[in-house]
Amino acid sequence: MGLIISFQSVVGFASDLIFPTLLKNTRVKHLVFWAILMLALTSFFLLGSAEKPFVAIFLVTMVLWGVYYELVSFANYQFMGSTVPPHMRSGAWGITGVFLNLAYFLGPLAATLLLLKGNMFVEVALLSFLIIAFLLLNFSKKTHSPPTQIDISQVNPWNEFRHWLTLGRAIWPVIIISLLLGFIDSTYWTTGAVWTEKLAAKDALGGLFLPLYQFPPIFLGLIIAKWGIYKGKKILTEKFLIVAGLFLTGLAFHDSILWQLAMVLLSSAAIAVCRPLLEGVYTDIVARMGREKKDMIGLTSSMVNASYIIWPPIAGVITAKVGERLTFSYLGAGVAIVAIILLFVTPKKLRLPQEEIKTWQ
Repeated sequence: MGLIISFQSVVGFASDLIFPTLLKNTRVKHLVFWAILMLALTSFFLLGSAEKPFVAIFLVTMVLWGVYYELVSFANYQFMGSTVPPHMRSGAWGITGVFLNLAYFLGPLAATLLLLKGNMFVEVALLSFLIIAFLLLNFSKKTHSPPTQIDISQVNPWNEFRHWLTLGRAIWPVIIISLLLGFIDSTYWTTGAVWTEKLAAKDALGGLFLPLYQFPPIFLGLIIAKWGIYKGKKILTEKFLIVAGLFLTGLAFHDSILWQLAMVLLSSAAIAVCRPLLEGVYTDIVARMGREKKDMIGLTSSMVNASYIIWPPIAGVITAKVGERLTFSYLGAGVAIVAIILLFVTPKKLRLPQEEIKTWQ
């Protein structure tokens, strides 16, 4: 199961290498349209896997899901960078996060109720949402980039990777922050899922371990939007990341379920502030990239995929040695230490190599 899930991240990483060139001049509207189509196809294959649970079907599903996820990511960054004013970007990401995390929080509950009636009810519900999304997209008349022009002959993954190396040298602090947040997220959805089941077997409250990770962003996103943070987003992100790491480390101090739930809730609240601030930093950079902005979007999205490829196996080894609860503590201590170092070495302004970027084809 772990290999099948991680395969999605491999597909996503490959997409990040190809999409910046392939979709260089693609409108946001078209990106969303293809994302809706990919998600519909994903649902069909998932429905089929219930009847024929072959590994090949699951792998095809992960390919479609990986492409869908990257299309949505590219559309989000392109929309935010070209439409949302700079002083509102962190807030806009916060509001987006409200709906995203609300879906993660309520989705499993809705799916459970629908599954009791049969797999087809889940499919009908999902397709209903996709049809609504398509209709809303069709009524939207705004576009945020030139018309679609796709030239497969120009795709060169190695060339794109070299662009990433160039950009990475300029924005390395935010890349490290992205990886750290990705490590935390992947730990919750792998080790955390197992630990939630074990806690739930001891006490019904234990089943809240994973849901509480998703809960704070639902309401904190609106608060961040009201803050209107414009400057100092990188430093503020690092400070809240330190807080998140310390609370995760706190899981080691006591094994009671209430204590663990409190630590998860507090650390998640800090992480919920980090994410929109970091997305705001990335969006500011994307807005400065001009026609090469999709190279930055590809690099940004690849960090999420890279963290899901790199960390779960490491977390698995740590869990085998110290157990699920202390795995979070070890990760939290590492995150806090790295964030403290970043706090002292992060430059005030990230300077892009504009002259070199202008030479990219």
